[in-house]
Amino acid sequence: MSEPEFNQPAVGKLVVIGLGLIGGSVSAGLRQQKGCRETIGIVRNQETIDVALERGVVDRAYLNLGDVAPELGAGDVIFVAVPTLAIESVLRDIEAHVSAEVTITDGASVKGSVREAAMNVFGEVPVNLVLGHPIAGSEQSGVAAANPSLYQKHRVILTPETSTGEQHLARVTTLWQTLGAEVLTMTVAEHDEVLGATSHLPHAIAYSLVDTLAHDIGNPNIFRYAAGGFRDFTRIASSDPVMWHDIMRANRSAVLHSLDKFVDNLLRLRDGIEREDGEYLLGVFTRAKAARDHFTRMLAGRALQDSAAVAPAKLQVKHSSGLTGRLRVPGDKSISHRAIMLGSLANGTTEITGLLESEDSLATLQAFRDMGVVIEGPTEGRVTVYGVGLRGLKAPHKPLYLGNAGTSARLLSGILAAQNFASTITGDASLSARPMGRVIEPLTAMGAVIESEFGQLPLAYSPAQGFHAIDYQVPMASAQVKSCLLLAGLYAKGVTRVKESQITRDHTERMLGGFGCALEKTADGWLTVHGGSELTACQVDVPGDFSSAAFFMVAASITPGSDILLEHVGVNPSRTGALDILRQMGADIELLNPATAGGEPVADIRVRYAPLTGVVIPTELVSRAIDEFPALFVAAACASGTTELSGAAELRVKESDRLANMAQGLIALGVPVTTRADGLSICGAALSGGEVDSAGDHRVAMALALAGLRASGTVVVNGAECIASSFPGFVAHAKQLGISIEVIDS
Repeated sequence: MSEPEFNQPAVGKLVVIGLGLIGGSVSAGLRQQKGCRETIGIVRNQETIDVALERGVVDRAYLNLGDVAPELGAGDVIFVAVPTLAIESVLRDIEAHVSAEVTITDGASVKGSVREAAMNVFGEVPVNLVLGHPIAGSEQSGVAAANPSLYQKHRVILTPETSTGEQHLARVTTLWQTLGAEVLTMTVAEHDEVLGATSHLPHAIAYSLVDTLAHDIGNPNIFRYAAGGFRDFTRIASSDPVMWHDIMRANRSAVLHSLDKFVDNLLRLRDGIEREDGEYLLGVFTRAKAARDHFTRMLAGRALQDSAAVAPAKLQVKHSSGLTGRLRVPGDKSISHRAIMLGSLANGTTEITGLLESEDSLATLQAFRDMGVVIEGPTEGRVTVYGVGLRGLKAPHKPLYLGNAGTSARLLSGILAAQNFASTITGDASLSARPMGRVIEPLTAMGAVIESEFGQLPLAYSPAQGFHAIDYQVPMASAQVKSCLLLAGLYAKGVTRVKESQITRDHTERMLGGFGCALEKTADGWLTVHGGSELTACQVDVPGDFSSAAFFMVAASITPGSDILLEHVGVNPSRTGALDILRQMGADIELLNPATAGGEPVADIRVRYAPLTGVVIPTELVSRAIDEFPALFVAAACASGTTELSGAAELRVKESDRLANMAQGLIALGVPVTTRADGLSICGAALSGGEVDSAGDHRVAMALALAGLRASGTVVVNGAECIASSFPGFVAHAKQLGISIEVIDS
């Protein structure tokens, strides 16, 4: 019995029909990576063969497929890289000469026409044919342009049929991965629609623009003085005209569909310029800039914001000496969400300063842009929102993606449930696992029609009919549910009344008052809002986020020799439960320079080190400190004695199960922790170093990082990229105070 062979190449023989840029680069790249036993080219003229051999693009080449077909069998691959409309004749040649065991694939930009060609030749899409399209290229063409690195870090789309053989699909997938490409799959129809809009339309526009300038305007200096923007945009007009002639014809339907939309939008832009409609023009340009910036960040592997501080997956924190200095933490996330929402629903222009530029708040901003609101910024926390009024939102053309923004999902539900158009909210895996039944139930009682599976995202809202006021007592401590119903009440017929089971943060009530909608609160605790209450634009100064500040309050409290000042932090009494808990534990915290900003109380917070003692946390403080508990758990781990928490079951349904995940992290660092259904017990102890996991939760990641301040060894936090959802500058701020923290590669 022969020994098994290891490290065999992905492909036996690779035959490339058409040694232009695309085919030549596949051959040269696979040859360089030793990803096949041999590369063979099939071309139309001897000159191309000579160049290909001279440049090492192939091992050998022929003018006819029949010259090499008899030696091809299982494990070999034919890659068809000829103009789209020439593929059918190539497939006929393959059908006549090549064994059905050979894998066939292609690189055509249009898949529908290739599938049709296969049907014409074989009567079906054969098992061994894998339709594909590499999303890579250059304005250069021909075998001389072949680049073995062309496909590295590019995407390749495969469009397998139900009949496609698994071994053939796997072979083609491995071929592209060997070339350094990311392989995606989609249907033929989706591919042609997507590429028609993102590739074929831009090429049509570029060719048309250059043709217009060259032949219709007639100014001889038109190209001499053209700037870089013109050069960059029209670069693709230097691509192979024959290839693009074929593509436009082959994908005619999808290209025409995209062209029609573009022409309609261009005519509206022309009309806006003619009418000097500044707001319309600003809307077009700001939406386009936001979309282009988002596209750029996606290509760079980022999401909605530019912070690279936590882009890698791990944080490394070492024992640190006394923390000193002063800093201003980013804007309050809860207030940032509400400022964008109410500014969008108000009449007039709202100016926002201090906005938190995090994943979550930018997701909210994008959602309202998708519903037609013109929003300038953010630029260094400054945002201008051109409000459209309560009934001015427009139906979004796609689902509203909110990432991990739970506050936005629940508050926005109260607005979307009352609109006269259909909409859908989606989110990431974490948000999609969080309970939304708590807002679905009361909104349904108001007349909303909401489709949801298992009470979770995605949520699909039907146009509202007969949306009416209700009285509702919120069964759990949730500012998000309360706020959702108050916003819904703006649209409801009648007077909506909401009562809390426990006092929660009151940012929505305060901000509604700032926008001119005075809420009433009865002696027995009912909040009332009248349907149809209009909002008037105003200025909003977002104070520093208390939850973000709490991490540094804990950091200074547990690190001997510390003395820090956190400037202009929101100290709304409904949010400062963590401050009260830390003081009960013995923390030295002082509020200085109290003031009011946008209706919210603010102050500078001075924190000096003081020995902490474990306490039994009063249940009345739980709802006022719900977001700060991960940080407080680290304070408890560094305190003498035991800290007891009960009545905090809400922590199990946040971005993660924070009770379980914080307990797991602290136990890994040597801290005794006992968990219960609604709380835990933490016995203060000496912390050791170790590797812990964020569980994809930004607050868990930052809290466990703080543990490194007092640990005897290095603490490494995995999954730290999630911090960007709420505090993208966390690492830089921590370093500013003297914390020994570094970002390391995963």
